[in-house]
Amino acid sequence: MTTVLPVRQPRGKYQGMLQILSFNWRLYLAAVIVLVANVPCLIRWRLSLLGRIAVISSFAITAFWTTLSLAVSHWVYDRSGICEWTWIKDCLPEPPRRWANIHAGLDESSPALAQLFPGTEGSAWDIFDPLEMTEASIAEARLRGAKSLPATHANFRALPLADQTLDAVFLIFAAHEIRRTPARREFFKELKRVLKSSGRVLMVEHLRDWHNFLAYGPGCFHFLSRRTWLSAAAQTGFIVEREFGITPFVRIFILQKNL
Repeated sequence: MTTVLPVRQPRGKYQGMLQILSFNWRLYLAAVIVLVANVPCLIRWRLSLLGRIAVISSFAITAFWTTLSLAVSHWVYDRSGICEWTWIKDCLPEPPRRWANIHAGLDESSPALAQLFPGTEGSAWDIFDPLEMTEASIAEARLRGAKSLPATHANFRALPLADQTLDAVFLIFAAHEIRRTPARREFFKELKRVLKSSGRVLMVEHLRDWHNFLAYGPGCFHFLSRRTWLSAAAQTGFIVEREFGITPFVRIFILQKNL
């Protein structure tokens, strides 16, 4: 297993918001183009009534979602304390002796986990699969996360561990990158296999709900619904031991094996 060293870099004041901007720069560029293109129409008003309504609506909606998505990202990733990660310690009944932090190319939490659980054996796994994870944002995240901690590449359908090996698995803004339901089910079955009977999965996700739609507009459809996650857990032999939110936009699920 890859040993995770407790080396943690300080976060910038706006780091989370700027990361969201950089990962999704194509969408934000498109939004700027829409706004700029509408300005002459708003100034000249040489449009029919319906045309004016369409231009004003387009301008207002684009400006609203562009501004609010960045503001919410700043709240969640820079102001809420979620990226301090200290809250994780209270989510587990006891410090895990062996754990894995699973991501798809951007890992900012492994150093914090190593600090939270000193003297334990931890590893970072990169489960990126270009056939399953095809969205542009994940490519940008991987490009900018290239200097993060070394990780062992792992096939999420066949994790490189024997049965009942881990006390905890951390899935922090990662599991939704597995887009297809059958693939996600295979992944959860592997998590159950490598976890000890007393083990836990800690999963952190945005949800496809009205909170995230209000904040991110159509971008919220990149996330999965709460019902989807509960179904994936139930179908693969997990129960939700605990569930809570950090801000209205992020949900944490603590999964336990259904023995």
